[in-house]
Amino acid sequence: MQRKACLLAGAAALALSFGGPAMAEDSSDPIIIPIHNWSSQIVMSHILGEMLTENGNSVEFVSADSQAVYEAIRLGDVHLQVEVWEGAFAESFDAARAQGGIHAAGAHDAITREEWWYPLWVKDQCPGLPDWEALNACAEIFATPETGDRGRFLGGPVDWLKNDHERVEAMDLNFTVVNAGSAAALWAELAAAERNETPIVLFNWTPNFAEAVWPGEFVEFPPWEEGCLACGHPADGYLKIAAWDGMQENWPSAYAILSRLNFTNPQIAEMARLVDVEGLDPEDAAIAWMEENEDTWRAWMN
Repeated sequence: MQRKACLLAGAAALALSFGGPAMAEDSSDPIIIPIHNWSSQIVMSHILGEMLTENGNSVEFVSADSQAVYEAIRLGDVHLQVEVWEGAFAESFDAARAQGGIHAAGAHDAITREEWWYPLWVKDQCPGLPDWEALNACAEIFATPETGDRGRFLGGPVDWLKNDHERVEAMDLNFTVVNAGSAAALWAELAAAERNETPIVLFNWTPNFAEAVWPGEFVEFPPWEEGCLACGHPADGYLKIAAWDGMQENWPSAYAILSRLNFTNPQIAEMARLVDVEGLDPEDAAIAWMEENEDTWRAWMN
């Protein structure tokens, strides 16, 4: 409680420091922030929630499907999304934008990539990596009892809607896709494989704490092209911020804060590390990050 009080102190002073023309007063209605199933998104959402609370706004958090959330934002049922990953969510985001009601309120400096990935110990067991054809030639070393003589690719949760099954079919890959239930399940399997350096290939992404814990490489598929199933995902994807079109009118000062939000790859990786390595609850991780980076987030407040 004392730590939060320190973070909330000075709100009145900040309000007095705003220059320029007077801004319309924010609505007293709560700003609804969705929570998904990967650590950085949850921590970042709570960081924003703390900032908006200091700004005088009411905030509510709701669990939401990471694909369906863009339709919910478009309709005003949810009001924003802090992490729109190009590789995972561009299709859902663009489909919602085409109908109106949702827009990109900003973009992070962070560059994203989401792809099949392996830890470096696998490279010694499968010569030719990171080339995808070399991976396919080594498929049998990734086989498990549930996949028979086919390699096992451990994908992310089903609601992340990656095209892994379609890619396997389009590229005639000798792999079976098995979806993990959560990001935590991915890291648990990777940690278990590390003990005996068991071959494993799984879905991974950057920015993410895992790259600092388990050195590894992304599989290099043919370069990404729009609509191509026999291609890789974008190697330099965006990370945008989405907002309901009505947010700027209803909460102009909160929207201004949201639009200035801008995290880097190391900052996002640190958020995930606090939860997935240090074991902090996401709410505590948000407070810890804010205490260590006060100059950064206060600049977005003012």
